Amino acid sequence: MSRIVIWVAGLLAAVLVVAQQARAATDPVFGVWLTQTRDGKVRIAPCAADPALTCGTIIWARGPKGEDGRTLTDLRNPDAALRNRPVIGMPIIWDFRRDAAGGWTGGKIYDPAGGKTYKAKMEGGAGGTLKVAGCVLVFCRAETWTRAE
Repeated sequence: MSRIVIWVAGLLAAVLVVAQQARAATDPVFGVWLTQTRDGKVRIAPCAADPALTCGTIIWARGPKGEDGRTLTDLRNPDAALRNRPVIGMPIIWDFRRDAAGGWTGGKIYDPAGGKTYKAKMEGGAGGTLKVAGCVLVFCRAETWTRAE
C-alpha cells in the first residue's frame, strides 16, 4: 500500500512540475528584461520557494567591477550583513501575483542604488515592454523595461 502512495505522490509532483514549466513558457512577463537605464538585466520567473508567485533576479549589470576592481556589491543595503553580497544573482523583485486585470501586484522591488524596498506592481510583457512601478503609499515611480535578447 505504501508503494502505491509513494508512486501517486511522485506522479502528482511530476504533473505539477510540468504544469509549472508550461506556465513559465507561456507567461509573457517571464524572461530576461533590460532595465530602463540599460544598466542591468533581470530574469523574471516563478519564485523558487513558491512557484505560484513571481520573482526576479539581477543577472547582469553594467560595470560589474567597482572602481577598485572588486565585485559590485549591495553597499547601500540597510542590513549591514548583506552589504557584501554580489549584485549579480541578487533578488530584486519578489512575491508578485497575477491580478484579474492581467497585471502583477502584491510584490516588492528592491532598489540597490538607494538600498530601499518598495511595494510594487508590473504591467505588460506581451508587447516586448514591461512597466514596473515601485510605490510609497499612493505615489508610484514607474520604469519601462524592454525584453532582452
